[in-house]
Amino acid sequence: MKLGTEGVIHVSDPPHVSSGPDTAVDENRLEELIIEAQTALPVELPALANRCASVLGLDSALIYLVDLQQQLLIPLDEAFEPLPVDRSSAGWAYRTVSPRVAEADDGLILWMPLVDGAERLGVLAVRTASLDKVRMRRSRMLAHLFAMLITSKRAYSDWLAARTRTATMRLPAEMLRAFLPPCTIGSSRCVSTAVLEPAYDIAGDAFDHSVVKNILHTMILDAMGHDLTAGLTTSVAMAAARNARRGGADLADVVGSVDQALAQWLPDHFCTGVLCRLDAETGVLRWVNCGHPPPLLIRGERVLALALDSPPQPPIGLAGPLAPAARQVHEATLEPGDCVLLYTDGVVEARDADGAEFGLDRFTDFIIRSSSAGQRPAEVLRLLIHAILDYQCNQLRDDVTILLFEWRPQHW
Repeated sequence: MKLGTEGVIHVSDPPHVSSGPDTAVDENRLEELIIEAQTALPVELPALANRCASVLGLDSALIYLVDLQQQLLIPLDEAFEPLPVDRSSAGWAYRTVSPRVAEADDGLILWMPLVDGAERLGVLAVRTASLDKVRMRRSRMLAHLFAMLITSKRAYSDWLAARTRTATMRLPAEMLRAFLPPCTIGSSRCVSTAVLEPAYDIAGDAFDHSVVKNILHTMILDAMGHDLTAGLTTSVAMAAARNARRGGADLADVVGSVDQALAQWLPDHFCTGVLCRLDAETGVLRWVNCGHPPPLLIRGERVLALALDSPPQPPIGLAGPLAPAARQVHEATLEPGDCVLLYTDGVVEARDADGAEFGLDRFTDFIIRSSSAGQRPAEVLRLLIHAILDYQCNQLRDDVTILLFEWRPQHW
């Protein structure tokens, strides 16, 4: 079966077509499949997707997951080939989080984005002889169902993890990635998204973000070194921060808990970092900067210079006389649509073949131009990290981590 991408059709919802015998659904059979899905092995999802599509009056459905570096869409059915994110109809649906229709040899392919909350997982290729409002709605429901199934099953499936890898992962990266949250989280009020490279060789950098009621917590870390111990340092820091957050600690106490954990368990190691707390109802941002590049505030397509700068504080994890007596918490109020950018120094210090740095101006200009072009935050960072890799010919001298969060209250 050939999945063609020629004859692309932009689509929202097709005109309504009256229901007939071919649109009837066997609800008993559909219920059986949904119950079966709860205990299905991840490797059984491709066949299950086809059976669900058939019950819904569709020809077939094929699941594609994006690879770790967001360059390829990899089919769960191993008989098919990956598709490029940047040069395919499937990739267009992934990049824009919008459905797209392409003509195929024997009908149509409807590319539906697979999304869990704010995180893009991949796409669902739905084959159908014709397309109407009923089939469009059912394709959308099928995509929602399998996005939830993939999200629930990938937490324990080495097979799903392996399918989305295109290279061998080194041990420090394997350990650190076990601690990382989804790359994108969000709600109707705010979204946070992050990327990090080198994807298979990361060690000293890490990010974390979490939502507690109406509060968005974000964190970026950069440990000294680039080995297993560096990864262990950031892993302990993330665990300590989560432990304190889940115990109800405020921002200063969260940082204090990380300080104490590193001083106790890894007394000769420390990391720089920024920890933030955004009230998604009021826009009040509080942050602590521990020896790290300051956060950047982007408002109205420009960077507000020094808006989130603060007096220097020591790195996290210093013990004895070097340990700070107390961490200073800073506060600002965001405006609707504001973006805050956290990054590690490997971003701006990336160098091309002639030794020229990527630089802060190039970095922020890329963010602003991509956002102004209507790109979603996760797509902005995907494009940016690939631009940085291209700039340094895929040979990064240091870890590169970027986290971007945006405050977008519902009524503004």
